[in-house]
Amino acid sequence: MNNDQFVIGVDYGTDSVRSVIVDAANGREIASSVFYYPRWREGLYCKPSENQFRQHPLDYIEGLEATIKDCIKKAGGQQAASAVKGISVDTTGSTPIAIDATGTPLALLPDFETNPNAMFVLWKDHTGIKEAEQINDHALKFDTNYLQYVGGIYSSEWFWAKLLHVLRVDADVRQAMQSWVEHCDWIPFLLTGGSNAAQIKRGRCSAGHKALWAEEFGGLPPDDFFTSLDPLLTGIKDKLFTETYTADQPAGTLSREWAARLGLSTDVVVGTGAFDAHMGAVGGQIEPYYLSKVMGTSTCDILVAPMNDMNGKLVNGICGQVNGSVIPGMAGLEAGQSAFGDTYAWFKNLLSWPINNLLSGSKVIDAVTAEALKEELAEQLIPELSRQAALLPVDQESELAIDWFNGRRTPDANQALKGAIGGLNLGSDAPRVFRALAEATCFGAKSIVERFVSEGIPVKGIIGIGGVAKKSPFIMQMMADVLGMPIRIHQFTHTCALGAAMFAAVVAGIYPNVEAAMQAMGGGFDVSYEPDEQMSVVYQMRYRMYQSLGGYIDRQTASATKTKLQSV
Repeated sequence: MNNDQFVIGVDYGTDSVRSVIVDAANGREIASSVFYYPRWREGLYCKPSENQFRQHPLDYIEGLEATIKDCIKKAGGQQAASAVKGISVDTTGSTPIAIDATGTPLALLPDFETNPNAMFVLWKDHTGIKEAEQINDHALKFDTNYLQYVGGIYSSEWFWAKLLHVLRVDADVRQAMQSWVEHCDWIPFLLTGGSNAAQIKRGRCSAGHKALWAEEFGGLPPDDFFTSLDPLLTGIKDKLFTETYTADQPAGTLSREWAARLGLSTDVVVGTGAFDAHMGAVGGQIEPYYLSKVMGTSTCDILVAPMNDMNGKLVNGICGQVNGSVIPGMAGLEAGQSAFGDTYAWFKNLLSWPINNLLSGSKVIDAVTAEALKEELAEQLIPELSRQAALLPVDQESELAIDWFNGRRTPDANQALKGAIGGLNLGSDAPRVFRALAEATCFGAKSIVERFVSEGIPVKGIIGIGGVAKKSPFIMQMMADVLGMPIRIHQFTHTCALGAAMFAAVVAGIYPNVEAAMQAMGGGFDVSYEPDEQMSVVYQMRYRMYQSLGGYIDRQTASATKTKLQSV
C-alpha cells in the first residue's frame, strides 16, 4: 500500500505557470514542470506602449493541465497520483477578469474570444491610471478612510481601477459581465467545478490588498462609495462578495471533470487561492519582521507581524496590511517594485534590437545559424553584463538611474512615473549603464525598507526568493551592500509553488496550521550575502543622489499632470 502523502503547489507567474509535487512529510520535491504561455509569448492582446497587458484564460487552463499531468508522469504515474491529497494555487495579482453568471470568463465565450477587455488584466497593466487617480480623489470625500488599509493610495495595478476602466471603454463587456474576479480566486473555482459566480470563494489576500475589503468595514466599502464614483458601478457590490477566506481554508474538492483530466481522485482537496508573493513568503519560511522579497519581473515584498504588535498602526504608502493575508492570525504587509527583472529585460531587449531585427537578413550567415546565434547571445547577455559591471569602480560621477520603468509601486504608488538614466557621457558603455540600472533597483528596495522603519515597523533582515535571487549573485551582493543587512536565499527553486504546496498540506488535513507545515516542509537557506561595509558607505552617498533625482522626476510629473488636467 502506498503510504506517501503528496501535495501539489501551482504557481502562476507573469510568463509561465509552474507546478510541483512535494512530499508533505519533509518538503522534498518529487517532480516539477513549467509551461510558458503560448499566446503571451507571441505578444497577443498586449500593447506595451499603452501599458496594456492582457492574458487569455486558455493560457492558464492549458498550463494548469499540462504541468500537473507532466509532474504526475515524472513522479511515477498512477502510484504518485493516488498519493496526492491536496492542491493549492497562487497567482500574480491584481489580475482580474470579467465573468458571466456561471463564472465563465467572457474570453472563453465565442463573442469575446479575441477581445482583450474580456481577458485577464495582468498586474502590470496600467491602463487604469486615470481611474486610480479618480478613486484617490473620491476617497477624500468620505468620513471613513476606505484607503487606510492599502497604504492610503489606490493603484492602477489593482482591482477597482481595472474594473472601472474596462467598464468605461467596452460596452459589450459591460453588458455581458455579471462579476469581476481575481485570477487566484478563479482557478480554485475552476478546479472544483464551480458553475455559479455568486459562490466563488474570495481569498482574504486578494480582497484585502487590492479590493478594499476590510473587517472594519464589514466587507467592501458601501455601495454609495462606488455609485457616486461612477454610475457604471451601480449595483456592482451586490455582484461581488462580503465574506473572504484565508488560504488555509478549502475551496472544495476536485471536480469529476478535472479529476479525470488530471488523473487524480475527486477526494483531492483544493485550497483557497492567494497571490504568489504571499504564498512565496510562506514557502521561503518567513519570520516576523523579516522582509521576504519575491524577485522576478517585479518585486513583491512581504512582512508579517503579530496582530498585537500592530496596535492600530497604519503604514502609509505600501500595498496594504491585512489580517491573515499571509499567515492566518498575523498581519500581512505588502510592498514592492513595479519593475525589477523587467528593468534588466528592457535593457537586454534594447541591446538585442539589431540582433533580433537585422541578423535574420544577414548575407553572411544562413537562417539556421542566425537563429542559433540569437539564442546564444540572448542567454549570455545579462550574465556577461553582470560580470563586467562587477569589475567597475563606483563613485559620485558614475551613471545614475531611477527604476520607475513601469511606474512606482511603493512607497507611495504612482504608475505615471517614468524611469531615467543620468550622468551619461561618451564613455557610458553597456556594462556601466547596466550597473546603474541594477543599482537603481536596489535603491528602490532600500526606499521600501526605509518606509517600513519610519512607520514603526522594524526590518530585521531580508529573505530572497524568485528567479533573480537564485540566478544573480551580482545583484544580490549589491542589494546587501545597499541595504546594509544580510540577505538569505531560500534553497527551493520554485519557492512560491512550495508555499502553495504547504497550504495544500494544511487544507488536506496533513498539518493543523501553516506554521506546522512550514516547519516540516521548509528546507532552509543555501546562500547568504553579507554587506560590505566599505561599499555600504559608498552606496549611502549614491542613494542620496538617487533620492534627489527621483524627487525631481516626481515633481515634474506632478506638475505635468496638473497642467494636463487643467487643460481638459
